[in-house]
Amino acid sequence: MRVLISTDGSGTSRGPGGWAAVLRFGDHVKEISGAEDEATNNTMEITAAIMGLAALKRRCEVELISDSEYLLNGITTWVPLWKATGWRTREGNPVKNRELWETLDRYASRHSIIWTWVKGHSGHVDNERADQLAGEQRRARKQELQQCQAAYLEEAIGA
Repeated sequence: MRVLISTDGSGTSRGPGGWAAVLRFGDHVKEISGAEDEATNNTMEITAAIMGLAALKRRCEVELISDSEYLLNGITTWVPLWKATGWRTREGNPVKNRELWETLDRYASRHSIIWTWVKGHSGHVDNERADQLAGEQRRARKQELQQCQAAYLEEAIGA
């Protein structure tokens, strides 16, 4: 039997980001999610896959489902090339998000994985749920940061 992991990330070009993974094994479902203060959508997509795989306690057959072409192209095509070129792009530049890609590669190597792309917002139940959780995490972190900033300003100006 195969573990299904549906992942999604939620971020903007700067600011808080959220990630989520829905793990399904037969009738068992586990949802995990989190947030970062500074993230991009791409870093959250990679983080969601890392955390989904990290949740597995033993070697598994996995189908990892994502709506991120960046994530799937990265792990299946680009990472092997980057490893062969010393983590440099075709242009000779350092690879962005190298640490995350290396971490994902390490976790992925522990399992037998089929990487599957689904169109975002197309009705795939677990992908939609991961999207919802990641968005909730991003919005909650943004609100927490705004409250902290407001409290700091209040204290700083004595208002």
